[in-house]
Amino acid sequence: MRSAPGEGAGDPAPFVLPGPPPARETLDGWQQRRAGRGSFVPAPRLDRAAWQALSPRRRMLHDLHRAATHANLPLQQTPMSQAVTRLLRGRIESNALKHKPSTRAGVMITGGGYQGKTETACEVAAGFEDAWLELHHHLNPAAVPGTRDLHAPVAYVQTPVTAKPKSTCKAILGFYGADTRNMDLPDLVRQVAASIRDHGTKALLLDDITRLRMHRADDQDVLDLIRAFMSMHVTLVLIGVDIPGSGLLREGRHDPRTGQWAFPPSRHAGVHGLEATQTERRFDLVELDRFRYDTPAQITAWTRHLAGVEQQLRLMHAGPGMLTGGTMPEYLYRRTSGVVGLLERLIEDGCREAIGTGTERLTQALLDNVTLSLPDTQSRDAGAGEIPAIPPGGSGAGKRKRGRSTVFDDRGPAAETGT
Repeated sequence: MRSAPGEGAGDPAPFVLPGPPPARETLDGWQQRRAGRGSFVPAPRLDRAAWQALSPRRRMLHDLHRAATHANLPLQQTPMSQAVTRLLRGRIESNALKHKPSTRAGVMITGGGYQGKTETACEVAAGFEDAWLELHHHLNPAAVPGTRDLHAPVAYVQTPVTAKPKSTCKAILGFYGADTRNMDLPDLVRQVAASIRDHGTKALLLDDITRLRMHRADDQDVLDLIRAFMSMHVTLVLIGVDIPGSGLLREGRHDPRTGQWAFPPSRHAGVHGLEATQTERRFDLVELDRFRYDTPAQITAWTRHLAGVEQQLRLMHAGPGMLTGGTMPEYLYRRTSGVVGLLERLIEDGCREAIGTGTERLTQALLDNVTLSLPDTQSRDAGAGEIPAIPPGGSGAGKRKRGRSTVFDDRGPAAETGT
């Protein structure tokens, strides 16, 4: 793009038009997203006077940069995601360092739709991969001498909507770019085992696992086959909506000593070239729940999350407490039910409305005019609970009387002196 006279080096154009995001369901796409996370540079903060001093073109570019900033809000840790992060990071790292041939325990991450399960799991896995690659100087320590196999410590795969053992194997092999033509199921399973081994994969993430319906024989076979993959010395991470209610745990038993779910040995073990063992397959089940708004501690956690979001916004009249003052925390909770994905969507659309109208501030009156919608529902399975219910909008819809958090209130000098 050619600069107008008197403009040039300061133009913020490179932030926009990044092209289609890489698909993390492929090795190349996963590595691009892993390497590029955190690289987005938000728009600079300008007040109204500084913005008006810009040329019309620079103002347009700055507003576009602000829109991109609001569309790419960074992933914030919540008390719920911190618990998931601790368990998942510890499990992947511990399993990766094991030399014993024993079966590695897996992790199941459950929760509602749009609550950040996938992004949290991928962020943990990407952080592990960064450290693992650095540890091995970006070389595959398990590579066959004389070859240069690609090193893929993490593999991310989405469960097919109508999964069968063959389609599930092909989805995993599709991540590695392996040729699956003219293969029957035993060949596919052997190829999965070979790809995981040859690429040095330590963690296999299977997303949307609750697309499996346990009343279907094919889906039962898929889950049994997935458990057999644990014999490949890889940490299996299953991510899904309401795993306890999906039927995936019906063959398992809860071990109160370890807190894990134990499953019987897979029927596929030893049949398709997998290691035949009679050990149980164990999973840690952890929930990434939405925010709650019932106790002072929960209200404070929600308000602190809103404060973190507020710091990322680029509205010119956004003063302190825009999202945390008065009844705004309760209002935002009522509009989103504490689901972080719905909050992010409401804030993004609200900021666009605030910029477009010149209000440059989020208020309840402005947000009342924002219809909360989810643009990417076509890629989600509503029957598996991947699309959350959207609460009614408007300031009077379903209003609940609750105490508000006062954690960010300034009580003034009198409160400090106790007078």
